Amino acid sequence: MALAFCGDEGNSTAYNVDHGVLNNGCFVDALNVVPHVFLLFITFPILFIGWGSQSSKVHIHHSTWLHFPGHNLRWILTFILLFVLVCEIAEGIVSDGVSESRHLHLYMPAGMAFLAAITSVVYYHNIETSNFPKLLIALLFYWTLAFITKTIKFVKFCDNGVGFSQLRFCLTGLLVVLYGMLLAVEINVIRVRRYVFFKTPKEVKPPEDLQDLGVRFLQPFVNLLSKGTYWWMNTFIKTAHKKPIDLKTIGKLPIAMRALTNYIRLNEAFEAQKNKRPSSPQGSGSIWRALCCAFGRPLLLSSTFRILADLLGFAGPLCISGIVHNTKILGVFFISSQEFLSNAYVLAVLLFFALLLQRTFLQASYYVAIETGINLRGAIQTKIYNKIMQLSTSNMSMGEMTAGQICNLVAIDTNQLMWFFFLCPNLWAMPVQIIVGVLLLYYLLGISALIGAAVIIVLAPVQYFVATKLSQAQRSTLEYSNERLKKTNEMLRGIKLLKLYAWEHIFHSSVEETRQKEMTSLKSFALYTSISIFMNAAIPIAAVLITFVVHAHLTKKADFSPSVAFASISLFHILVSPLFLLSSVVRSTVKALVSSFCNCNFRNNAKSVLTLIFSFLFCSVLHYMLPSLAGQLTMIVGQVGCGKSSLLLAILGEMQKISGNISWSSWKLLFCFSRKRGSVAYASQKPWLLNATVEENITFESSFNKQRYKAVIDACSLQPDIDILPHGDQTQIGERGINLSGGQRQRISVARALYQQTNVVFLDDPFSALDIHLSDHLMQEGILKMLREDKRTVVLVTHKLQYLPHADWIIAMKDGYIQREGTLKDIQKSETELFEHWKTLMNRQDQELEKTTIETKTVLERTNLRRTMYSREALLKDDEEDEEEATESDDEDNLSSVLHQRAKMPWRACGKYLSAAGILLLPLLVLSQLLKHTVMVAIDYCLARWTSDVFNHSPYSKIFSILCCLGIVLCLVTSIAVEWTGLKVTKKLHASLLNKIILAPMRFFETTPLGSILNRFSADCNTIDQHIPATLECLSRSTLLCVSALAVISYVTPMFLIALVPLAIMCYFIQKYFRVASRDLQQLDDSTQLPLLSHFSETVEGLTTIRAFRYEAKFRQKLLEYTDSNNIASLFLTAANRWLEVRMEYIGACVVLIAAVTSITSCLYSKLSSGLVGLGLTYALMVSNYLNWMVRNLADMEIQLGAVKRIHGLLKTEAENYEGKSLNELMNLSWKDRGEIQIQNLSVRYDSNLKPVLKHVNAHISPGQKIGICGRTGSGKSSFSLAFFRMVDTFEGRIIIDGIDIAKLPLQTLRSRLSIILQDPILFSGTIRFNLDPEKKCTDSMLWEALEIAQLKHVVKALPGGLDAIVTEGGENFSQGQRQLFCLARAFVRKTSIFIMDEATASIDMATENILQKVVMTAFADRTVVTIAHRVHTILNADLVIVMKRGLILEYDKPEVLLEQEDSVFASFVQADK
Repeated sequence: MALAFCGDEGNSTAYNVDHGVLNNGCFVDALNVVPHVFLLFITFPILFIGWGSQSSKVHIHHSTWLHFPGHNLRWILTFILLFVLVCEIAEGIVSDGVSESRHLHLYMPAGMAFLAAITSVVYYHNIETSNFPKLLIALLFYWTLAFITKTIKFVKFCDNGVGFSQLRFCLTGLLVVLYGMLLAVEINVIRVRRYVFFKTPKEVKPPEDLQDLGVRFLQPFVNLLSKGTYWWMNTFIKTAHKKPIDLKTIGKLPIAMRALTNYIRLNEAFEAQKNKRPSSPQGSGSIWRALCCAFGRPLLLSSTFRILADLLGFAGPLCISGIVHNTKILGVFFISSQEFLSNAYVLAVLLFFALLLQRTFLQASYYVAIETGINLRGAIQTKIYNKIMQLSTSNMSMGEMTAGQICNLVAIDTNQLMWFFFLCPNLWAMPVQIIVGVLLLYYLLGISALIGAAVIIVLAPVQYFVATKLSQAQRSTLEYSNERLKKTNEMLRGIKLLKLYAWEHIFHSSVEETRQKEMTSLKSFALYTSISIFMNAAIPIAAVLITFVVHAHLTKKADFSPSVAFASISLFHILVSPLFLLSSVVRSTVKALVSSFCNCNFRNNAKSVLTLIFSFLFCSVLHYMLPSLAGQLTMIVGQVGCGKSSLLLAILGEMQKISGNISWSSWKLLFCFSRKRGSVAYASQKPWLLNATVEENITFESSFNKQRYKAVIDACSLQPDIDILPHGDQTQIGERGINLSGGQRQRISVARALYQQTNVVFLDDPFSALDIHLSDHLMQEGILKMLREDKRTVVLVTHKLQYLPHADWIIAMKDGYIQREGTLKDIQKSETELFEHWKTLMNRQDQELEKTTIETKTVLERTNLRRTMYSREALLKDDEEDEEEATESDDEDNLSSVLHQRAKMPWRACGKYLSAAGILLLPLLVLSQLLKHTVMVAIDYCLARWTSDVFNHSPYSKIFSILCCLGIVLCLVTSIAVEWTGLKVTKKLHASLLNKIILAPMRFFETTPLGSILNRFSADCNTIDQHIPATLECLSRSTLLCVSALAVISYVTPMFLIALVPLAIMCYFIQKYFRVASRDLQQLDDSTQLPLLSHFSETVEGLTTIRAFRYEAKFRQKLLEYTDSNNIASLFLTAANRWLEVRMEYIGACVVLIAAVTSITSCLYSKLSSGLVGLGLTYALMVSNYLNWMVRNLADMEIQLGAVKRIHGLLKTEAENYEGKSLNELMNLSWKDRGEIQIQNLSVRYDSNLKPVLKHVNAHISPGQKIGICGRTGSGKSSFSLAFFRMVDTFEGRIIIDGIDIAKLPLQTLRSRLSIILQDPILFSGTIRFNLDPEKKCTDSMLWEALEIAQLKHVVKALPGGLDAIVTEGGENFSQGQRQLFCLARAFVRKTSIFIMDEATASIDMATENILQKVVMTAFADRTVVTIAHRVHTILNADLVIVMKRGLILEYDKPEVLLEQEDSVFASFVQADK
């Protein structure tokens, strides 16, 4: 075949120039090559020089500075130009036909133009980012020459009578317009930037974001190609594979996306709405109008992208129809557009471009919608926070606005509005998609299409009904889940008591009972989920079956070719998606409307808080002026509820004023409407801490002064507590860190007030949670020394009357009135009776000053803290521990090993999950999935054969119908199998976890943070309950669809396998890099949300303190930082998802192109049936749809399997030995229940790798004896009591109770025969009856008797319900002392022969304790009582006293004998106690 530019040289017409050179078509085409050659010749050297040397570039952080005018228009025009040039090349090739000679001039100039267009945009990009505008002069010449030459060609076409009926004429006209527009853009750049033809060029500066090294989110700044393909993310994704992503890696948000910017935009929109309608109330309608005004434009853009994507989606079915129908080649010189589109290869290329464009538009729509939603969320959260800052504390305390409501508003409602904005484009895109889909089906199939569409539309309400039921089931599950978690939390918090009382089985049954209710709800959830999955899979099959059978049998003359059949299948698949999504969109819209209503209510409430007038919380109006001179100490005293704290709040402006005013530094201010006072250091009655380090809590945003900081730490006795913490004062405390005790929290709160350099200090009952020694130290060193030296005005609310002599001024309050004020001497003279009453109380409080109490409350706090800290570092590995990692422990420090582990899929965890399903379910799950997809392929293969043999409908229609019905049944089986598997696994794992945890030794609970265990029961169980089954179903479906599709394409055209290898390699690396980045970003998104929500909750709780310190602005700034951190993580996660989906869908488009080209070639040259061509192309389209879902689900599954891995980590915990060593030997023994205890050479330790806490202890306690044990902290007193219950490791010696070695007894038996009262009172939510007798063994009279002994009978009788009165969680509706008395009553109820009191009266006042001591002596006269002394005088009446020191018995005798010995340690204790 001859090859020449103008065709065969023998053809004289090709080279005929008799009518002028420009009238020769070949010459004109040659002339059109000149501009392209010029550009390539000029730009290539510059590009190579530019790439070789970067010295010319302006040194900004990112080379993404798009500063030339008309930038986006240039890129859009270039993309259109490239597409038109591809069409011109295709038109030239097609029109050249199958002649003996090839006419290169028909497509070679277009090919050169295509290269030149790509070069022009690459050249432009480099010039723009290098900021060398003068080099653009080359493009000016190029566009001018291209425009002139193409205009000449167009004019000559017009002269020769070539018109619109010829495609080449249309394409040439389009190119003239495009080159002209690009030339105009270039001239505009010269006009604006003045870089040539002007004396002074215009200087421009890079935007602030690009000058900031911290901004790494570049989506708003990159060019259109990078925007559409997320090319800028490549570097980020590669970096993520090398090292984990953290907040430092993702950097800061661009200014336009920051919460403050969006808040200002939203606020302006709100103000504009107010100004438009000043008289109308601000309802949810105004909120929507403001939202649309502020964020409507990007939403409109997203919707436009979505509609364009949906319309381009129909190119698939139409091109399939055309390709299958037109597998032939035309060969004419000039062709029309209809003839051009009847070429199968042309359709294949057009389909490829349509898919690329459709996927790009779709992902752009998703991105813009999600970005807008995230910006909206940040703005609303900031607006809510600003409203919170204006809330009145009285409004909060009266329950009109709770912290829970506000947190729900932030966590749930703002997210629902965000997701509504994400789904919003679907609202108007879906109707368009459905209407166009139905019209195209009608065009292809006629009336039978409407029957099939009717099936889908009729079943849409059913889908909506199922979705509604699913939502209800989810809510119900959540309620039971919360109840179960509440019970689990109580069980874990009181685990020590449960083990000591042998009540594990009761609470285990209680949790299991709630779990059963939750499982019932989960079954409903699983059922509706399986129905939803089934309908989504079965509806297209049913619609196709009904349509094709009706079409084949009822419409005899209808076209039932492969082109019609397979195009229709693709259309049905397109139709099902919007109808399935419709229910989600409707529900999301309803939730968004509810959320906007909640937001509206909150805004209105916040306003009303500021305008409504409330009285003080106490009844009367307070008329008083506080005479606070510099350096004075004013004390406010009075009974509980008399208005002491309210007075402080009123002074701070936190109460609503009825009348009067207050002076601050001679400024007269109203209480609520003006707050121009200075900062006040305020320590509230209920200590409030930040979720930050100890140091940050004390310095509280002030500059760090080491000397002052140390002085404050010493004054508040915090150094011993700080020493215990794992990272000292840099340890995180609060919600995200270690939970401190009440006293420790109180002292940190006071330390904050002492540290601040304010003139005024308000301390609201700072001694309430402190023992007498700490109180004295704080008073002397902190208040009297430190604050007075600084000449600071101090107002102190207190119940500790012994400090009154130190006060410069005293205010005595009663029932909201000031009963008396003045100095102590004034009050002594004028109010003798009041003074005497105070004196009595002072003496009583002074008597409590006992040396030995140093080892009570504070020491207990520190002991508990130390135990919590034990092995904490090891527990940081909790989330990551796995057998696979353990095997490579030697390489832990090796970075490459760590990175390898991050890139690996947790297959072992997956295996454990599936193996938990059991022997029957697992094969059913696998086989049903394989069988279903095999039947699906068989259905489509049968259709391919049927449509190829159009003359014989009957046998094919029967087989097709049977296969479709079988497919529908298998869809149901697979959906049920997946959910059933999920139910069985979740039931088994939760039961195993609960059994393991409740039987774990006490050491496990002391060394494992409670939050870590609770997370396994909450977040991880929730993941296994609800998320893994759905992800597993999606993953298996998308994977098997892709595999079956590739298998079908390979079967139809084996040549496809050659192209499949590079595509598969690309897929592998894309998913490998994506999974690592996605997991890190998902974790970062979750972890940045927690501080944000915590900041809201801690602000609500500490509103008074924040406003007292005048720190509103600082806290607002913190909120903006937290919001931006969360938003940047969310945006990067969104961009990473789009990065994956664009690449996977482009690979899918390549699969479609290759499948189409190979199918057409096989059809033309190997006589492949058109039915199989349609089959191959339909499956190729399926690959492009499901490829990214496969990788996304794989990444989700990897994250979710972490829950399985963590739970299996806990399942390795060794349980206590509950069975006893030789149970059979004990069957014949009878427990005599006398209470005799023999301790022989006993040595115990808390763990096998720890030192002994008791060493070689020997003692004999006779039945009915009263034993007192005393000693300093760490002497082993509590360990001694725990040894009776086998709560510690007895590695030497033994304890014999009533002749039986307790080591041989089953734990349940042993612990049920002993009673103990712990120092920490523990009550459970439920009734008083349940708390006293959870085993339900006692009568009411026995319970009342126990309550009477515990001095609680009158309290319980006064409660509604008596014994059935409700106890709230932790017994919060009773005081600390009352809780301790209930614990005493609980022990009295158990009629055991041995009774142990472990510092059980620490929280009880002295008078009540004396009564109880007498009661114990009489009520337990016949029982053995072991008392661990809190106050030494309480064991003076004991039969025997044991004095312990460092795990050894130091003294062991009767108290009177020990008191007679001068050198007795016990005697020294008693002397110190007086």
